[in-house]
Amino acid sequence: MDHSRDPCPWVALSDFGGAFCMGAIGGAVWHGVKGFRNSPYGERRIGAITAIKARAPVLGGNFGVWGGLFSTFDCAVKGIRKKEDPWNAIIGGFFTGGALAVRGGARAMRNNAIGCAVLLAVIEGVGIGFSRMMAENTRLEAPPPPPQAA
Repeated sequence: MDHSRDPCPWVALSDFGGAFCMGAIGGAVWHGVKGFRNSPYGERRIGAITAIKARAPVLGGNFGVWGGLFSTFDCAVKGIRKKEDPWNAIIGGFFTGGALAVRGGARAMRNNAIGCAVLLAVIEGVGIGFSRMMAENTRLEAPPPPPQAA
């Protein structure tokens, strides 16, 4: 169990804030470059700043909602299953993808739920594989056996 994180009711707020910041910073970089490139020569700096002010908070909000919903569903699944394993993240991703696509109808909910669950399964699988790969490098080797007297 990961004790370095906040307890489950508070982790959703923490993850919402972290995801919002990540989306806002990434959105500022992305839309700043995009606004700079799409502006006429001589107005590029203003174009970049305008694009950042218009779009970076929106992207931050989108990331924040995704992070908050995922953490909420992940905590709910942990509470129901009473287990701490990768399936919690996969199931939480399934519910998150479905919840974010509610306005698109049942087909969109199904497709987004499956897509999000697959994405989280890949992320969890890569994380497990990477941790196993790194654990092999730190494994202690057995010392050679002592010479036997004949």
